[in-house]
Amino acid sequence: MRLLLPGLLVFCCSLLLAQEGYTRLNGQLYPYTLDDCGDTIIIAQLNDISVSSPEFFASDEEYKLYRRYRIYAQRAYPYAVDAIRIFRETEYMTQNMSKRDRRRYIKRLQDELEEKFEEPLKKMSKTQGKVLIAMIERETEEPIYDLIKELRGGLTARYWATLAGFYGHKLKQQYTIGDDRILDSVLDDFDISYELPERQVRR
Repeated sequence: MRLLLPGLLVFCCSLLLAQEGYTRLNGQLYPYTLDDCGDTIIIAQLNDISVSSPEFFASDEEYKLYRRYRIYAQRAYPYAVDAIRIFRETEYMTQNMSKRDRRRYIKRLQDELEEKFEEPLKKMSKTQGKVLIAMIERETEEPIYDLIKELRGGLTARYWATLAGFYGHKLKQQYTIGDDRILDSVLDDFDISYELPERQVRR
């Protein structure tokens, strides 16, 4: 009997551990397993998080600038994420198109984006726009001017570069890490990278 009881417990535990399935949480299905106590353990892949050391500032002005950049980055973040996602998807979807079809595709996409984003982006201040551009250029490693030129042509790129110049933005001048230490430290905490879904890449 003494040998039977431990063996029975081990057997029961192995049965519990073998119980797996899916459960719904916040509208999504997640795989789960049961531990040796019968508790449910949900298995989920968490998003990446950024862990950074405390910032040190030489003056109150630097600290205030850091706080301002951080607030602006939080406001710009959703637009930067969308911009990178759309850019990556457009790159993929148009890679085998002729120049004519590519221009048509991008023009149609631009009309849709203007309807969705034009008004919110108009409300951004000069510094908020600077932070948004820095986010995008940091991810693409290209100046905004080159991205516009690649997608819409040189004439359109020059038009926007001239217009942006009136607001103090130099679209031909790429964001470079090290030029603004405070902005660098803020953007380190914002990941806007995007990978195409596997099913989309297979098409």
